Amino acid sequence: MTGLEPLITAAVGGVAVPIFQSLWEGSGKVLGLFGKSLDEKTRQLIFQASKQYGQNYTERHGILKVLGMRQPRPLESIYTSVRFLGEEDIQGLDSVEDLEKAYRQSRNRSFQFKEQTKRSGIKVANEKQFLMVLGGPGAGKSTFSRRIGLEALKGKRGQFKHRCIPVLIELKEFRSGAIDIEHKIAEEFRICGFPDYQKFTIRALEQGKLLVLLDGLDEVPTGRTNKTIRQIQNFVDRYDQNRFITSCRVAAYRHNFRRFTDVAMAEFDNEQIENFINNWFSHDPVVGKDCWKKLNCPENTAAKELTQTPLLLTLICLLYQRARKFPTNRATLYEKALRVLLEEWAGEKGIPQEELYKGLDTRLKETLLSEIAHTAFEEDRLFLPRREVAEQIQDFLEETLTDGRIDGEAVLKSIEVQHGILVARAEGIYSFSHLTLQEYLTAQYIDDHRQIESLTTQHLTDLRWREVFLLVAGLMRGGADELLLQMEKQNQTYINTPKLRGLLEWSEQVSAGSAGNYISATKRAVAIFFAINLDLDRYRYRNLDLNLDLNLAHKLAINLDLDHYRYRNLDLNLDRDSYYYRNLDRALKRSSYYYLDRYLDLNLTLALDQANIFQGINLKILSARLEALKAKFPDRNQPLEVRKAFIEQVQKTWLKTLQLNLEQISLSKTETKALNNYLETNIFILQCERAAVRVSRKIREEIKERILLPPSSTKKIS
Repeated sequence: MTGLEPLITAAVGGVAVPIFQSLWEGSGKVLGLFGKSLDEKTRQLIFQASKQYGQNYTERHGILKVLGMRQPRPLESIYTSVRFLGEEDIQGLDSVEDLEKAYRQSRNRSFQFKEQTKRSGIKVANEKQFLMVLGGPGAGKSTFSRRIGLEALKGKRGQFKHRCIPVLIELKEFRSGAIDIEHKIAEEFRICGFPDYQKFTIRALEQGKLLVLLDGLDEVPTGRTNKTIRQIQNFVDRYDQNRFITSCRVAAYRHNFRRFTDVAMAEFDNEQIENFINNWFSHDPVVGKDCWKKLNCPENTAAKELTQTPLLLTLICLLYQRARKFPTNRATLYEKALRVLLEEWAGEKGIPQEELYKGLDTRLKETLLSEIAHTAFEEDRLFLPRREVAEQIQDFLEETLTDGRIDGEAVLKSIEVQHGILVARAEGIYSFSHLTLQEYLTAQYIDDHRQIESLTTQHLTDLRWREVFLLVAGLMRGGADELLLQMEKQNQTYINTPKLRGLLEWSEQVSAGSAGNYISATKRAVAIFFAINLDLDRYRYRNLDLNLDLNLAHKLAINLDLDHYRYRNLDLNLDRDSYYYRNLDRALKRSSYYYLDRYLDLNLTLALDQANIFQGINLKILSARLEALKAKFPDRNQPLEVRKAFIEQVQKTWLKTLQLNLEQISLSKTETKALNNYLETNIFILQCERAAVRVSRKIREEIKERILLPPSSTKKIS
């Protein structure tokens, strides 16, 4: 028992039989096969055979069980309608330069980066008599074909608008022996008990009553591909009154099906991903909503990239179903996705390895791919000429496997067809199928070759490398101590002026020994936050593309004290106060008193006093001074100079209380950028620590304690 019996019974009882009945002539003849009216016994045989046919199709093609699923699932229960790209989108762009430019202008991680016309798969199938469905591994080609067959079996109740008997032939069955499509179709009717099944098959084909689904042209061995294509072409020409849908991986297609319309599977968009997840967790909608919500969190951006294909979206759902969360170690998720493409999917589809590719086990394949990924990523290249990739493969294999000559282009094609990790984006131009996979393989190369020092010295502040750092931390099974210490060491070089060092020294002086129940680094982060926000002229650099975030000190404080819920009230005040500070200079120009009033808000000083962040600073006196200033709040009609002078007086009051002067917080453009890098990197170190498989307690505590200490106060980092 599979638990699917009710579905099959419903599908067959009212679905399959009417399709066959609709093909009977009014005289009671079936497709004109029998020259006389049917007797009751023959009618019953056809009725039972029709019923059996629908049951067989539903049992064989209407059930999904992949990637180690413990229980099969009805295909229709999780199926999400697919969409096809138009011909102009299949062709892509012409050159590496065009592709790189288009990708970077799109400002997203997906390789389907340009505006594309997408059409409903079922609508296209209804319109086109001959359809070639193209896509990468796990894009949903086979699932689409099976679903169209199920819709055809429903007759008038289905979305397929042509009254046809669906027959699905897996082309991998033609790996050996005769390539006889007509015989395969006849066998489908024979095993269901159709009387005179061979004549029935011929007459059904001659009258155009079949929907022939030829699945997996790419699964035919290379040596038999041309012969198979010829046989399909001849069969289509002979029985061109029927409808045909063929599927093939893009990499294996040769554009030689002259009567067929080529369409490509489009990547899933947000609507389709959410719909798939809701269908998957239909038995528990709350879990489905939680999965979708977490998938859209910033820390899962790269994971969401994988969900653009049904295969890897299935993997994501399975992992979430088992643990009610995504893997804590992001490297584990991407490793699993890579193994699915390298091993499990080809195995489940029964795709044999080509002879020239058999010498590579999974680990060696990963090593080869990681070398290609790292070389390109170092050079900031996502799109690669075929010849260059083929040469790199050839050099690697000739050095690793044999003294003989290797055909790099043939191996590249084999990798593309079997695994879909490297894919053609245009004629002679390749990329990795997902940016996430290139990042993961790059991280694997760095870990394998122990390139931690060069990674940190060259790429620590490069946002493009952030995901690689996090993945390296997750791959270092022996512990990420070395990575974190190298990051810390490099980060110290950004505090390279007397003013920046002085700012850190001040934060240590005013917070050391205070009574607040926070770690020392949190206190220093809060102090730096206030110092930065007291510089009213900081927006003189607003037009510079520095990725400037003047609330980084605030974010750092939160990251340092993630478990300290007592920080929440102060956190809310800092959030609000940073907003008012940010708009204070604009408030003067607009004569708006809303922001100025908040600048004098005593709730902030009260929260600071209660948090006990500062040592030797009397915040009660500050509150009294601010209260007195509020009484002198300038009238709206006062000249701009008067109001600006008042703002500066409020600023001086804060500076005096916090034992600062204006010169200390007035940073140059270079210093502003350096401080931004320093604060952001401290946050990133904490994120890498959390992404790591293992970090020693000693190193974790030492690094956290040293954050925001001036270089002169820290021990030398080895």
